[in-house]
Amino acid sequence: METVRVTAGVIEYGDTGGDGPVLVLLHGVNMNGTVWTPVLDRLPPHYRCITPTLPLGSHRRAMERPELVTHRGVAAMVGELLEALDLHDVTLVLNDWGGAQFLLADGPNDRLAAAVLVACEAFDNFPPGRSGKMIATSARVPALLWLAMQLQRFRWFRRAPGGWGWMIKSPIPQDVMDGWFKPAQHDSGVRCDLRRFALSTPSQAELSALADRLPAFDRPVLIAWATEDRLMPRAHGPQLAALFPRAHLVEVDNSFTVVPMDRPELLAAELIRFVENIRTVE
Repeated sequence: METVRVTAGVIEYGDTGGDGPVLVLLHGVNMNGTVWTPVLDRLPPHYRCITPTLPLGSHRRAMERPELVTHRGVAAMVGELLEALDLHDVTLVLNDWGGAQFLLADGPNDRLAAAVLVACEAFDNFPPGRSGKMIATSARVPALLWLAMQLQRFRWFRRAPGGWGWMIKSPIPQDVMDGWFKPAQHDSGVRCDLRRFALSTPSQAELSALADRLPAFDRPVLIAWATEDRLMPRAHGPQLAALFPRAHLVEVDNSFTVVPMDRPELLAAELIRFVENIRTVE
């Protein structure tokens, strides 16, 4: 893992180092860049893929300015990361967490060539489903958030209906999930960041206004939506595709929210097709 400093603190990131198209792939709450590993293994080696670990509960370094760990603040961190690494013509890829839509709508997005929204929060679905609302509820009381993170030590809790059992259809290696949950289990600073983020859910008025601004992003957009998703309404995929001027919708069968782990072969193929089509048009 490499590191980059942004205003809020230090962010770790993975970098495959290719000299071709640049993809920055973002994860959701209590996950890190390893959620993209099955997809990265299927992408061409010349693609440069950046996988930052955002301060969403699985980061190993608490932020120095936790007051910036909000939906808008984390979106701003993504923009700072693009600038700090001097990345251009980036394809920004979202899964689960949808807050980076603030970056698409409000900028600075001059470094972005395209965006991919994979089964993520949208419209009024912040936080998403029962699991998202559970974290938001527990965040109101620090002791409850601590307990929720400790319960993630147990496989039965991880796979329970309404939680991760509704986010990922396929079994996930225990060591991968251990890596997701250990930071918040052991570090009060990480839990503080997670708590601030969970309590920063935008108001319904803000979310409605965000949707109104998204059509201003006029670059190519791929919407990949899981048809069996229990957290992200299926109707949101077509609705998002209708918002963006240059959007293409792909519906993904046999997957829940975390498409990169449930259907990595299909998602990798769609990413390659999307990126190469952009290059052909250019």
